[in-house]
Amino acid sequence: MAHGNIVVQSYNLEGNTVCVDIFMRADGTYGFDEFRRDPEDGRGWFSIGHYGLREFSGFDEALNDAKQTVAWLNEAIPQ
Repeated sequence: MAHGNIVVQSYNLEGNTVCVDIFMRADGTYGFDEFRRDPEDGRGWFSIGHYGLREFSGFDEALNDAKQTVAWLNEAIPQ
């Protein structure tokens, strides 16, 4: 994810080593990506989904596409 994006919502898979971030870009468009971190690796989060270039006009559109793309996400979002 490029610097300057603002994470609007982050959803974590149990264990907190995988997440999906829904973010807003400086131009007002939205996107999402799936990230992973390994606790023993101090470099932090890195993209494993590589979905960050997808572009959506709003949060709900980005979230709906993320839910269709990332298999575990539907179960991670509280109803």
